[in-house]
Amino acid sequence: MYKTFAEVKLALKEGATVETIVQHYLSEIEKRKSLNAFLEVFEEDVLAQAKEVDAKIKAGTAGKLAGMVVGLKDNICYKNHKVSASSRILEGFESIYSATVVQRLLDEDAVIIGRLNCDEFAMGSSNETSYYGPVRNAIDEEYVPGGSSGGSATAVAAGLCTVSLGSDTGGSIRQPAAFTGTVGLKPTYGRVSRFGLIAYASSFDQIGPFANNVEDVALVTNIIAGEDEYDSTSSSKPVEDYTNISFEGKKKFAVIKDAIQMDGLDPEIRAAFNAQVEALKAEGHVVEEVSFPYLDVMVPTYYVITTAEASSNLSRFDGVHFGYRSEEAVGVEATYKKSRTEGFGEEVKRRIMSGTFVLSNEYYDSYYTKAQKVRRVIQDKTNEILSAYDFIILPTTASTAFKLNSVTDQIQMYLQDIFTVQANLAGNPAISVPAGTHSNGLPFGIQIMADHYQEKELLACAEHLMKK
Repeated sequence: MYKTFAEVKLALKEGATVETIVQHYLSEIEKRKSLNAFLEVFEEDVLAQAKEVDAKIKAGTAGKLAGMVVGLKDNICYKNHKVSASSRILEGFESIYSATVVQRLLDEDAVIIGRLNCDEFAMGSSNETSYYGPVRNAIDEEYVPGGSSGGSATAVAAGLCTVSLGSDTGGSIRQPAAFTGTVGLKPTYGRVSRFGLIAYASSFDQIGPFANNVEDVALVTNIIAGEDEYDSTSSSKPVEDYTNISFEGKKKFAVIKDAIQMDGLDPEIRAAFNAQVEALKAEGHVVEEVSFPYLDVMVPTYYVITTAEASSNLSRFDGVHFGYRSEEAVGVEATYKKSRTEGFGEEVKRRIMSGTFVLSNEYYDSYYTKAQKVRRVIQDKTNEILSAYDFIILPTTASTAFKLNSVTDQIQMYLQDIFTVQANLAGNPAISVPAGTHSNGLPFGIQIMADHYQEKELLACAEHLMKK
């Protein structure tokens, strides 16, 4: 089983071909169809790509990612391939262009094996809102893999691809990474182009990689990061070499005591986290508790703003321009109403309605404007902490993965993001790395957050923690 790119490169060195490696992954995908991770496998296309890369390897002209097999979350566009955001309203839609991240991977001779299931329009924390059914956790199929990038996480955990791409709006890379025992990075907002990503909340969304080690995350981020003329929010700041990382010197870590003392934090996760803190102290690093009095308002602030942005972004899916159109639609108004009612799932409709409400004339100042002010306060406090410390560390999630269909309270589902939304509200980079296995047999993670554009330092710290 090829769990890392190093294993792939070793196999190529020992005589394997990219085609045989792809065949291996295709076989594994078939064996684990019950996970429902892949919505579509590009079998013919990926085999053709593999042959082309094999020819380049033979000619000595192959790119940095030759042999890497990549899965794409089903909200990232790939030219001449279907993309649906796991929603009925985009059923059968085929993209006419590739996302910048996809093109950059292809330019370095990665091969794209298929599109991965996700929560509908990336709205969810369990990967149960997909129109195509829930994804199952590769560790234990009775449990969720986390969301919204659950398909991307479980595919990597199960060895169905070398790496995968997901998107993170409020924790949708880091939470499933923690639930599946993988490494997941959310870069600084603007570090990676969003061109070709089907938007949920534009001021929060960031594309990032999943892998089974930090090395592969660093390599992929190195390739996909950087300014993009097609995305005005992408940063012009030069990209450092993330593949050349080292964790040197004594660091200062901040621990948000309000989170560690929270009643809902699983005792085993708290104990493991505290043990990690003591280990860092024993190495001579400074680890101190800091106050962050906005923990309780982060999730409400996040949902007010993201639902507002979702209401605007999803207005384009109207049954007229592209995608699903109700068979009962007669006239413009009925086309809009019936197509959107039938095309969107319950969770998406709930968030559209919530967003439309907070953007209405009567409630705009009471909710949306106020939430934006609170977001600024959260950003300022985060910047204040990171001006005094190198990193903020926390458990990625308050619990391990929960069972499929076990969360009936929507509020409880939304609270899954309580430790992860800070990085999205503030725009900071954050990574989740495996931190242990619970007595229930499920993995959990530690999240590290750094200052803006400090991905190199963040990756070095993550690799250090992985080795401990």
